[in-house]
Amino acid sequence: MSTPAQPSRWGSEPAWALRQVQQASAEANQELARRLGVGLTDVAALGHLVAADPPLGPVELGNRLGIRSASATTLVDRLEESGHVRRSAHPQDRRRVALVVSEESVQRTREALAPLLADIDAAAARLTPAEAAAVSRFLLEAAGAMHRYARGDPRA
Repeated sequence: MSTPAQPSRWGSEPAWALRQVQQASAEANQELARRLGVGLTDVAALGHLVAADPPLGPVELGNRLGIRSASATTLVDRLEESGHVRRSAHPQDRRRVALVVSEESVQRTREALAPLLADIDAAAARLTPAEAAAVSRFLLEAAGAMHRYARGDPRA
């Protein structure tokens, strides 16, 4: 592992620390993909599908991933064949297809992430309530900034 760039390169110390979290997250996603036996795009797709409410269809998933319709269909076929998702009638429009993450996939992912989540929970447990509140507030504000940037918001 290389030495991280100095905080001044990324602005404030919290901004630098967040950049370190982003890099570590990318590395953790690679390891999660390895543990699940899938690719990084598959992990990203599963993340979108788990978080979606209402459920996504193949076209919506492809749009979120920035891939073409044919590639999205191939991805969904691969995830379905490996038991990670199933196609179902959309709950709000029976003419559409909804992609549902299988309970087996959720369980496999929880098991694969268990050591990471335990370490994160241990770090959080070392914070005082005031520190935890400050960290949470900062992270949520940073996440909002990232969402605005991703949407092309001119404020970002």
